Amino acid sequence: MAFSFRKFFSLKFFLPSCLKPKKLLTNPKSHASKKISLRRILSLTDMSVRSSLSVISDLSNSCNGSHLQIFTFKELEEITQNFTKGNYLGEGGFGPVFKGFIEGNFKPGLKPQQVAVKILDLDGSQGHREWLAEVFFLGQLRHQNLVNLIGYCLEDEQRLLVYEYMEGGNLENLLFKGCYVSNLTWLQRMKIALGSAKGLAFLHEAEKPIIFRDFKASNILLDSDYNPKLSDFGLAIDCPEGDESHITTRIMGTEGYAAPEYIMTGHLSTMSDVFSFGVFLLELLTGRRAVDKSRPSREQNLVVWGRHLLKDHHKLEKIIDPRLEGQYSNEGAKKVAAIAYQCLSHHPKCRPTMNSVVKDLEAVIDMKEFLSEPFVYIAPSEDTKREDEVEKKTNKDVVVEETKPKSHQSERKGHRYRVSLSRSRSGAVHSDTDLYKNLGSSFYPPKQAAAVAALVKST
Repeated sequence: MAFSFRKFFSLKFFLPSCLKPKKLLTNPKSHASKKISLRRILSLTDMSVRSSLSVISDLSNSCNGSHLQIFTFKELEEITQNFTKGNYLGEGGFGPVFKGFIEGNFKPGLKPQQVAVKILDLDGSQGHREWLAEVFFLGQLRHQNLVNLIGYCLEDEQRLLVYEYMEGGNLENLLFKGCYVSNLTWLQRMKIALGSAKGLAFLHEAEKPIIFRDFKASNILLDSDYNPKLSDFGLAIDCPEGDESHITTRIMGTEGYAAPEYIMTGHLSTMSDVFSFGVFLLELLTGRRAVDKSRPSREQNLVVWGRHLLKDHHKLEKIIDPRLEGQYSNEGAKKVAAIAYQCLSHHPKCRPTMNSVVKDLEAVIDMKEFLSEPFVYIAPSEDTKREDEVEKKTNKDVVVEETKPKSHQSERKGHRYRVSLSRSRSGAVHSDTDLYKNLGSSFYPPKQAAAVAALVKST
C-alpha cells in the first residue's frame, strides 16, 4: 500500500536538485534535458494551464521532447470510445487507465496503434506535479525497458497521458493474481528481472542520473513476449552529484519496497532503487508479496521474513515459489538469492550497482545447467502394494504357462493382461521414453522434447 500523506506543494520536494538555479548548466552541446528552461519550472507554483504549457513548450522545443503528441480531450474521448467501461484497464495512484486505438491518419506523425490513456484523478494520491514529472522525464528518455510516452492532454482541469499499450499488463497482476496453471516460468521471471534491471541501470547511468523512487511489481509493464518496461515516473527525481544523497522530509513510495535509510532519515540515492529491486527479486523467487497482511505476523513483511534465508542454501529451496513445481535452475536460484541478499543490505554502500546486477543476471540466464528432467511419480497405495506381493507369487506361474500347449493361449493372455495391469497401477517412476509415447511432446520444454523424441526414435 502506498504511503499516504497530504499533498504538499513545495517544489523543493518535487523538483530534481539539478534543476535549482545554482545547478543550471549553459553548455549548448549538453544533453537535451539541460537545454530546457528549467527556471520556468522553479517559478511554477500553481496548476494553471498557462504556466504548465510554458514548461512543456520548452520541453517540446528540445531535440528529444519534440516527439510528444498533444491531444485534445475530445480526441481522447474518440480514441477510447468515450472512456467506455469495456475499455477500462484498471486504476492506480495516478488515476484510472483506459485502452484506446488510434486509427490510421488520425493525427500526422502517428501510426495506427493501441494505446493506454491514463487520467489524473485530482482527488487521488498523486497530483499535477506528478503528472508534470511524468511528461518531463518520459518526454526526454528513450530506452527499450522504459514505457513509451506518446503524448499528453492538458485542458482546463484535465490532465491525461497517452502511452503505448502493453498487452501483458502489469507484473503484479500476473505474479500474484494469475491462475495457477498460467504462472510465470523460471525463465520468464529471469527475463523480466533482467529487463527491469537494465531499465533501472539506464536511469542510474544517464548523463544526469535519475532515481526512480517507486520501483515495484505494479510499475513493471509487460508486452506479449514478457519484455518488461518501467512505468509511472511521477515520483522520479534526479540524483544529486557525487556521492551525496537527496534528503526529503516527505517520504514517498510503497510500503515494503522503500529502503530503510530513506524511511528513517529521508536520505535518497540510486542505492534506494537497488534495495527496491532486491525486494522485487525476492518476490520473484518466493511468489510472495512485499507486504501481505493475510499471513502470520512474522511473515507479513517479505524482507524481514526472507532476507536471512537467502544466504542459507539448505533453506532456500523451502522458500522458492511452489508454483514453479521444482522447474528451475538450482545454481541459478542460488545466484539470484545472492544478488537479492546484496541488494537488501542495510548499508547503502554495500549494495551493488544496477550495472553489476545486470551482468550477474545475464550470467544466470546463460547458465547451461537448467531444470531437472521431468518425471511422474505415482505413490503406491496399500492395495497396489498387496497386488505387488501377489504378482511376485504368480510370476512363476506365468512363466510355466508359456510352455503349455496352444490350447491355453487365451488363459495365458488373460494372466499377462492381469499382471501388466497390476504393474501399471503400482509403478513408481516412468521413464522419459514412456512418457513421450503416452503423453507426446507437449509434456516437455521444446529442447527436451526434441532430445526425448530422438531417443525414442533410436529405440
